[in-house]
Amino acid sequence: MKMIQLKKIALTVAIALGSLLFVYAVTINSNTEPTKNFPMKIDFAGEEVPTYMADVYERLDRELVTNTNYHTNTTLVLKRANKVFPIIEPILKKHGIPDDFKYLAVIESSLVNAVSPAGARGVWQFMPATAKEKGLEVTDEVDERYHLVKSTEAACLYLKDAKEKFGSWTLAAASYNGGMNGVQRQLESQGVSSYYDVLLNEETSRYVFRILALKEIMSHPTEYGFRLSKEGLYNDVPVKLVEVDSSVTDFALFAISQGINYKILKLHNPWLRDKKLDNPKNKKYIIEIPTSGYAKK
Repeated sequence: MKMIQLKKIALTVAIALGSLLFVYAVTINSNTEPTKNFPMKIDFAGEEVPTYMADVYERLDRELVTNTNYHTNTTLVLKRANKVFPIIEPILKKHGIPDDFKYLAVIESSLVNAVSPAGARGVWQFMPATAKEKGLEVTDEVDERYHLVKSTEAACLYLKDAKEKFGSWTLAAASYNGGMNGVQRQLESQGVSSYYDVLLNEETSRYVFRILALKEIMSHPTEYGFRLSKEGLYNDVPVKLVEVDSSVTDFALFAISQGINYKILKLHNPWLRDKKLDNPKNKKYIIEIPTSGYAKK
């Protein structure tokens, strides 16, 4: 008899716990589900997106659904943007590149110094040849594809050339993935002039829609279920700039002489790819040395 009563009590407790967990799950989901309707009016760099076209609607919706539900990466991108966008935005503006292109950097690298299987590197994912063509130094000791300011400058040069070629910022963005010649060949062979009319390979055909999706989500994060506190965002660390115009035999010792360690030096200067710098031509390099952010409070 006691055993039966104990089983009934255990069953009652289990049901109660299950109900509580269900209510909790519903509450969590209600706090994270998107509340924004599909954006029927959206543009890229001031160029209208024809969402009235059936395939355009579906392709944009696919990327919105994908990135809204890709919680980990989208959350991290939102956190990093608070640190990275203030560096990228004024450079784009200086070169006359529309602000929307900062979202191109988002889809290229998630705003970190990524390395692709093909060998593209940095936030803007330059291949070695293109990087050198746009004025970046790429050697075993210095790789400016990892330099956020300089690589952003180089990306601006590419995008200005692409805009001049195509007359469209949307096609300029597509060519960043598919190459200017590759995109031009497809436009000519298909007898069309718009990104939304041309049939491209899978990656390039999704490319601009991924940019648009990240633009939409990052511009309205709470409406897509991303609720981040200001304290949870990443912030830039104050630095001083140290000029070096000679060789450095050991960056670990150099870092210590600046009051930091080698790890911190490389975190703030990822473009330094070796523990030394030969610098036979006495080229001037600017090295960032953080002035706060690492001392115990």
